[in-house]
Amino acid sequence: MSVDGQEKVKPVIDECEEKMLKAISHLKHEFERIRAGKATPHTLDAVKVDSYGALVPLNQVANVAIPEARLIVITPWDKNQIKAIEKGIINANLGFNPMSDGNVVRVNIPALTEESRLELVKDVKREGENSKITVRNARKDANSELDHLTKHEGVSENRRDNEKEHVQKMTDKYNKEIDELIKAKEKDIMTI
Repeated sequence: MSVDGQEKVKPVIDECEEKMLKAISHLKHEFERIRAGKATPHTLDAVKVDSYGALVPLNQVANVAIPEARLIVITPWDKNQIKAIEKGIINANLGFNPMSDGNVVRVNIPALTEESRLELVKDVKREGENSKITVRNARKDANSELDHLTKHEGVSENRRDNEKEHVQKMTDKYNKEIDELIKAKEKDIMTI
């Protein structure tokens, strides 16, 4: 065995950090989907378009541009797809009313009311708490595995305690990052 069980402990720590990083990544992805009254490149990610018999993501049949903060312009590569794009946007149930001029589809993003902003902030906090739970579960799993290694694999208690301290520092770091993401998203939503 290398320095006090390093080869047994390292995979536990690496897996723990990987789970925590996935929680952060998932949270960022969820926050991109929560619209704050402004158009983003991910606003229409949920839209699927019937393209010659197959449902495909909107970005596979058209160019999506954001010329203004509350306007999305979709330019299909095949003008015959305009009706299918409009239908896809409506079917995605995002609350948008697409308009077409025969060449492009425009989607105006409605301004949010105070009530809808507060509701979105609740969603943001809920998603943030779910990510914190994932981080805490990763910590719990790592600590349990470290206890197992001490009991059954010969890793010293001193080593285990040091690694548990390291896991706690990672937990604190990622929970702080989650709090910062929540704060930034709340500010984004509440800014008119």
